[in-house]
Amino acid sequence: MAALAPERTLRRLELQVTRRLDGLLNGEHLGLIPGPGTELAEARVYQPGEDDIRHMDWAVTARTTTPHVRDLIADHELEAWALMDLTPSMDFGTHSMVKRDLAVAALAAVGFLTVRLGDRVGAYLLQPGEMRRWPARTGKAAMYALLQAILDAAPDPGAPAAAKDVQGGHRIGARAFSDRPVGGLADGIAALDRGQTRRGLRVIISDFLPPPDETAEDRAAHGPDWERPLRRMAARHQVLAVEIIDPRELDLPDVGLVEMTDPETGAVHEIVLNRRVRERYAAAAAAQRERTRAALRRCGTHHLVLRTDRDWVADVARFALRQRRAAGRAVAASGVRP
Repeated sequence: MAALAPERTLRRLELQVTRRLDGLLNGEHLGLIPGPGTELAEARVYQPGEDDIRHMDWAVTARTTTPHVRDLIADHELEAWALMDLTPSMDFGTHSMVKRDLAVAALAAVGFLTVRLGDRVGAYLLQPGEMRRWPARTGKAAMYALLQAILDAAPDPGAPAAAKDVQGGHRIGARAFSDRPVGGLADGIAALDRGQTRRGLRVIISDFLPPPDETAEDRAAHGPDWERPLRRMAARHQVLAVEIIDPRELDLPDVGLVEMTDPETGAVHEIVLNRRVRERYAAAAAAQRERTRAALRRCGTHHLVLRTDRDWVADVARFALRQRRAAGRAVAASGVRP
């Protein structure tokens, strides 16, 4: 559908997101640091046991001889930046959409609700061997252009692994951010963290699969290579990690002899999918997912899982409601008024 009528698809996607998720992901602005916000609002009478004495407005208190506090409102004109994993593994899918299309939908869910509040959305597009930056802009037209650029970046069938140019984006040279070419997800996260220092929302959309050259010994001895740069990013920004999964990456069918192609390297292998192979594969896939989940937890990021065989809008809505309830419990426990 996206290939036949992309503009119509994106407009329907916006309507679906707005109707079913409005007020759940962003709603009102949230501050960039823990607490109710940073901008001064109106003064009101101090409520003992409820208000923080650090917010006391001493000037109004002196004039009225009654204790007053100054409410704080959240920051405005925020910048949300997304890192889109557009490596070949994201072009895999066995259901109604491939993982790349689901990644576009995830970006749309965050992007449309963000630009409706007047904020800006930009993106870093991680492609094989290079990174492309889409500047942060506000408005629906800019959001449509970004989503269309990601759809246009899909490789042609039978074409080499090199990515196509993104019209309207700014190419970032292979050595723009480091002394080595932009490689996997770790380099992409580090590039985004160095390139965008203003506090805001950061969204990492990827399948978080390990690189092809990573061995079992590396996985056992170390965490994912992207954990350290993601932890640095999460120390300064609010980070949402969106993991894109296809069910065939978790469990293989019982179909006997098959030819499998590695989308990252192009290597072709003949594999007999007997029960023993399928069980070992399912165990390895479950271990990889648990490893990703634990690493994201250690980084202190929010973790949203989207699958190509599920209703992604419902999954995002459930995730947003869980986050809102968790935020409400945290505010109640701290005694700080929302």
